[in-house]
Amino acid sequence: MHTIQRQDWGLVDYAEAWSRQEELLQQNVHQKMQHRLSSAEMDTRDAPTTSYFIFCEHPPVYTLGKSGDEKHLLLSMPEIKEKGIDFHRTNRGGDITFHGPGQIVGYPIIDLEKWHTDIGLYLRSLEEVIINTLAHFSIVAGRSPGETGVWLDADTPHKARKICAMGVRCSRWMTMHGFALNVNVDLQYFNHIVPCGIQGKAVTSMNRELGYDLLLHDVREIIANEFQSVFGLPLS
Repeated sequence: MHTIQRQDWGLVDYAEAWSRQEELLQQNVHQKMQHRLSSAEMDTRDAPTTSYFIFCEHPPVYTLGKSGDEKHLLLSMPEIKEKGIDFHRTNRGGDITFHGPGQIVGYPIIDLEKWHTDIGLYLRSLEEVIINTLAHFSIVAGRSPGETGVWLDADTPHKARKICAMGVRCSRWMTMHGFALNVNVDLQYFNHIVPCGIQGKAVTSMNRELGYDLLLHDVREIIANEFQSVFGLPLS
């Protein structure tokens, strides 16, 4: 069975985390290419790749996906710098979002050829991991049709609010980027963007819903356990 290495990077600048992810992804892509060159078959499912599940937090930063609209950033660049917020255009899917302390960011770098070569299934499975995690805290969450991520009251337009954003990249069936679960994060940062490019829907966090702060360590452990359960792949 394919095993996934868990890594905890702590608080790390977004640019550094992105670079480290790219390095791990490219190492795996290289392994796939080498395997193809040394094999009589074109199949790379047996390539000796290494998958990772990375947890981290970021200092305040807005990130814009490759198909995102910069108009969804409601501040000028000088205003962003004045507020001490970083900004990056990225190569993930999705539009604009915020990362900051008190948010659990997860970056699965997974060889989908060792699981299922289906990006839609991969995203729905990541959503399920977060939905199941929130259920441990009696937070009832679900999906919003046509909108990636995890939502509360998605079926009630004036109450719908997003609690976890997602955006991924996939190269030769290796994934990177991932999800950002709002635990104790300062939600005021979301006032300066159109979160995920979706007009008229709010953003929330676990502590706002519950009325108290949570230990990030405890939430991370539940996410890790739910990931193993949903994906059927062990973390080491």
